[in-house]
Amino acid sequence: MCIKSLITFLKQDRPIVRLEVTEVRGSTPRDTGATMFVSSTESNGTIGGGQLEYLAVKKAQQNLVSKEKDGTLDIFLGPEIGQCCGGRVEITFKTLDQAARKIVVAQVLADEQALPKVYIFGAGHVGRALADQFQHLPVHCILVDSRIEELNLSRARVERRVSTLPEAEVRSAPAGSAFIVLTHDHALDFLVTGEALARTDAVWVGMIGSATKKAKFTSFARAEWPALATDDLNCPIGATRSRDKRPSVIAAAVVSAVITAITCDTTIR
Repeated sequence: MCIKSLITFLKQDRPIVRLEVTEVRGSTPRDTGATMFVSSTESNGTIGGGQLEYLAVKKAQQNLVSKEKDGTLDIFLGPEIGQCCGGRVEITFKTLDQAARKIVVAQVLADEQALPKVYIFGAGHVGRALADQFQHLPVHCILVDSRIEELNLSRARVERRVSTLPEAEVRSAPAGSAFIVLTHDHALDFLVTGEALARTDAVWVGMIGSATKKAKFTSFARAEWPALATDDLNCPIGATRSRDKRPSVIAAAVVSAVITAITCDTTIR
């Protein structure tokens, strides 16, 4: 869910119910801990969509009318409600007072700080396409370039950093970060990529280019970082069976790979 829209939603002066998946059995669309927030006319977030969510939202809004503060709902995801997952979901309802809302906002802000960091080095066409897609995902995306005019072309809701020393950005990044390297200069690509791989705690490192560029980088790395594990480098990035080279298509393939690595915790060792 969008952090800013959720905080705005929670600060509204009207009753709000928090819905949380507290128990799951069998196949379900979301796991325990999934939450959403419901007012009399709107909602924010999701606990799985479909009839499950429709029934839960309806129950929450009924609670608001009856002023019932707490409750639970146990739903079987079968043909009776038009779903075929076959599992069961228990949802807990809690009407939030102002004190509870402040606690939720504080937790949301803390969760935002803890989001995995994704660094995009290079704000060209593919870099901006990546930022456009990462802005909708549960990561903190940072678009880095020395060219302020290129950064200003991005309209994505991500952090933008003007930096003439991108290698320093790599060194100061937290453990478990992902690094996507596609600057305007091959020598700079090599430098930033080498720094990212040398950390040994990155969750994903990728460099735009071809198999030939990767071979040249490997030769460069042997001289600069003799112990560097270049097998961990994803290059070319966005390599799929598709031959479509449009920035948005390349970005979609890269985003999929990065999110998979982050959620599977495949940190480079």
